[in-house]
Amino acid sequence: MLAIVSTGTTFGLEGTLITVEVDIAERGFPTFTIVGLPGKEVNESKERVRTALANAGYHMPDSRLTINLAPADIPKSGSAFDLPIALGILAAQQVVPKPFLKECFFIGELSLEGNVRPVHGVMPLALMARAKGKHTLFVPSANANEASYIDGITVYGVHHLLDVVHHALGTKLMAPHLHTASATDFPSYPYDFADVRGQQQAKRALEIAAAGFHNVHLKGVPGAGKTLLSRSFPSILPPLEKEEILEVTKIYSIVGMLGERSIMSQRPFRAPHHTTSRIGLIGGGSNPTPGEISLAHRGVLFLDEFPEFERGALESLRQPLEDGVVTISRAAGSLTFPARFLLLAASNPCPCGYLGHPKKTCTCGPSHIARYQKRLSGPMLDRIDIHIDVPPVEFDKLAGTFDAEPSSAIRTRVVSARRHQYARLQPHGKLVNAEMSGSDVKKLCVVPDESREFLRQAASKLDISARSYFKIIKIAQTIADLAGSARIEIAHLSEALQYRPKIE
Repeated sequence: MLAIVSTGTTFGLEGTLITVEVDIAERGFPTFTIVGLPGKEVNESKERVRTALANAGYHMPDSRLTINLAPADIPKSGSAFDLPIALGILAAQQVVPKPFLKECFFIGELSLEGNVRPVHGVMPLALMARAKGKHTLFVPSANANEASYIDGITVYGVHHLLDVVHHALGTKLMAPHLHTASATDFPSYPYDFADVRGQQQAKRALEIAAAGFHNVHLKGVPGAGKTLLSRSFPSILPPLEKEEILEVTKIYSIVGMLGERSIMSQRPFRAPHHTTSRIGLIGGGSNPTPGEISLAHRGVLFLDEFPEFERGALESLRQPLEDGVVTISRAAGSLTFPARFLLLAASNPCPCGYLGHPKKTCTCGPSHIARYQKRLSGPMLDRIDIHIDVPPVEFDKLAGTFDAEPSSAIRTRVVSARRHQYARLQPHGKLVNAEMSGSDVKKLCVVPDESREFLRQAASKLDISARSYFKIIKIAQTIADLAGSARIEIAHLSEALQYRPKIE
């Protein structure tokens, strides 16, 4: 007797529909075989399923049992196949109605007692199930809130194997799970710009960066406030839109980093240590997994002590910064992970950190300074839009009692600027000014003749490269959006030119 159950597995960040075919032969020596490229975890499910069924009051068939996971050419891994395999066995024994199982989608790991434990990757699997026409999902109760965030599907949170059996038989119906926001789903910011004294120019630069999603390099002496500014930066970013929430949650669901959250409602802020390897940054491994740049998708990648990172690791960021994706190729195939992140880097001017300090003397020799600064290549620095020096804060400002502008006020201006950008860019498939290409800049940015002439003279005098030329216009467009201006004025270009690196 044959039974069919629908489930899924993940490959990269995408879900793939898997059909569990369970066949119980009428004769034959009792065996339990799983075919279809099962991984070690899938093969181990035989013992979990056997014991869970026994503890739930059911028994394995006394003849040959064959389970095929189709399509057979896709590797299967993970423990999410336990529940569909167990239900398929019950359906083949005519305990559960076969038509009911065929119309639904099931994932979940079984304990030996029959309880259903949470699994990774529920969000991408739920999205895939909806796309394949499977609109009724049975998932572990701990994952139900995550799956129910998706529109157009009915989600049931399963606590025990018997919950599905009773529901299928109609003896005890389960109630659909409705998404409920928990306290961990709301954005919270441990740092606020109100805590940062002084540094008005740096705050202004970060406001522009947040509005246009521009990459930033903060350079200054130790103790000037670079790290505090950077950690306060997420508090001025606009909230994630629903499609962005789905994108980010998919990534964190796959790697099992949602924790107590059901969705990622706050823009990611990743701050890897400078000893992080190239694979740790961009992703990879024998079974490729997302790296820090993908975990920072639609959010911020903060690289403190920027020059201390391995040179190869930093150079590997160049292509993702341009394309917004990273492709990892292995013998088994290629995987593409999203990596549309804002790079926020902080560095000292020299190894000791006090080059240019008004009161402390730098102890580094010229060769040490040159070697330290050459750790950052020109092409890498050229991909950073805004370069800002962060000077030490005077004692009077630190000890003063005046109040600094809170992040909430800055965030209001940023959100308003994003609305202007969305109206202008969304018809062209872009969201923020930083994503514009050179052709987009020519078509979408309104630069009056006097502003164009000002920029032409500046480009000639400062020997600005083609990349820098378009970068300045994009920054100026963001400044115009913050000001509510429909055109890029000379004042906007003049301010944008201030954020060039001191050496082109």
